[in-house]
Amino acid sequence: MSGIVKSKDIKPEPIAYSEAALRNNAAVVEYCRTSMAALSGSTAGVLGLTGLYGFAFYVFAVIILWAMFMIKAGSEWNKYYISRQSLLTNGFFGALFTYVLFWTFIYGMVHVY
Repeated sequence: MSGIVKSKDIKPEPIAYSEAALRNNAAVVEYCRTSMAALSGSTAGVLGLTGLYGFAFYVFAVIILWAMFMIKAGSEWNKYYISRQSLLTNGFFGALFTYVLFWTFIYGMVHVY
């Protein structure tokens, strides 16, 4: 009996990540998030969104970008990112500042007389 290995006794091997690859992926994600914030902030300004509608548009843009990353990574997302939640939440407020900057600047250029 002791020679039989049951499937629940086998522990999965830990995944080894390349630190350079993780840093590169994080830099690419940050660049995409900053670009998305500038583009969506400009879009919100042109559309004339104000108040909570503008912030809801930012949350919508962040979720769409996260979904695009997940679609691009496919079912083996864990090869590229440590966790999906951190991909969604990291840099949220940093990009929010860029979003508000572009949102208010473009809104002022287009809608204020």
